[in-house]
Amino acid sequence: MTVLIAGGGIAGMALALTCHQIGVPVRVFESVTRLAPLGVGINLQPSAVRELIELGLGERLDSIGVRTRDYGMYTRRGLHIWTEPRGLDAGYRWPQYSVHRGQLHMLLYEELLRRAGPDVVELGWSATGFDHQPDAAVLHLRHRDGRTRSERGALLVGADGIHSAIRHQMVPDEGSPKWGGALLWRGTSVARPFKTGASMVMIGHSGLRFVSYPIGQPDPQTGLQLINWIANLNHPPGEPWNKEDWNREANLADFLPRFEGMVFDWLDVPALVQSATKVFEYPMVDRDPLPQWTRGRVTLMGDAAHAAYPVGSNGAGSAIIDARQIGRALLDHGLTPAALQAYEDKMRPITTQVVLTNRVAGPDHILDIVQERCDGWFEHIDDVISQQELADHASRYKAIAGYAIDAINAAPPTIAPGERVPA
Repeated sequence: MTVLIAGGGIAGMALALTCHQIGVPVRVFESVTRLAPLGVGINLQPSAVRELIELGLGERLDSIGVRTRDYGMYTRRGLHIWTEPRGLDAGYRWPQYSVHRGQLHMLLYEELLRRAGPDVVELGWSATGFDHQPDAAVLHLRHRDGRTRSERGALLVGADGIHSAIRHQMVPDEGSPKWGGALLWRGTSVARPFKTGASMVMIGHSGLRFVSYPIGQPDPQTGLQLINWIANLNHPPGEPWNKEDWNREANLADFLPRFEGMVFDWLDVPALVQSATKVFEYPMVDRDPLPQWTRGRVTLMGDAAHAAYPVGSNGAGSAIIDARQIGRALLDHGLTPAALQAYEDKMRPITTQVVLTNRVAGPDHILDIVQERCDGWFEHIDDVISQQELADHASRYKAIAGYAIDAINAAPPTIAPGERVPA
């Protein structure tokens, strides 16, 4: 029988490609009637890049992204706190990529259709809920034109995002995603490269933070590069912001004046923001970890399972790793409830810790420590915080998030070449 996937985002496409790789029939149901390359920049850690390479997508990643070389932290006054190498430069066997989310999504979608055929994805169908039968899961669907239908499969995976209908049926009283008061304004601009041209920078502190990194190669004629940026301000959680609109175009006056002082010899933040063609406002929300993802033949993955604050460069990557771990569990246990439980037992403790850590002590927490100790002013960073403390914090977060260098390099492939679920 077939694995049914509710949701055709990065999570659902990665799982469908994994199922096809291991010989499992799969069908994906996505609510939009036409997929398009939406969104802005994201980062893929080597742990997720490894999985995409093992899916045969390595060359295509180089065509859409930038291999990130380093990650630097600066005070709001532009003073350097800490820089660490990333990807291959850090000693991983696989690179880290900065990519446009929409281009990655379309890469996965197009590759799935090429490998599995055009009928594997059905657009315009939203999940509304599920039922159990003794030997099957039943997915209930509604089309945008009002039609309804149900589909039976051996297993059902809810990959339908932070507003998951599958999760809502499991936890009907959960309510809306949790907003802690942070708003993000996000955009992309064509500008001169900064630092190495493959650098990610984080400037300021949690109440006034700016993040930027390139997501395209420099144009050979102009030397200009597509650069992703994120401006973050904190507001009282009770303020009447539209917390649930993920695609609302922003007014620069709502945030840009707070960043006017971030003009450095290597980056002009106001100019970068003003050169964007569109700027979007996003609330930084998450959900409380669940005590259980799996109900018999139904489970959750990606943001439907473990939506976290986007501060550790592991959102899309976590979804990709979920997909690969589900594939591993299907190889070990077949298309059974035991497979879904084995996947949950491995991934839920890890992602629970990431969700909770990102709320209080993500990798950017160093910025807050420096801000509290010296208000962003210092002659020498060692007078404020030691190199050992900086290194320890970076290593601790990598261990929590599951991408410590030695552990990733030493781990065997999640799915070995040629492994297939027995017919």
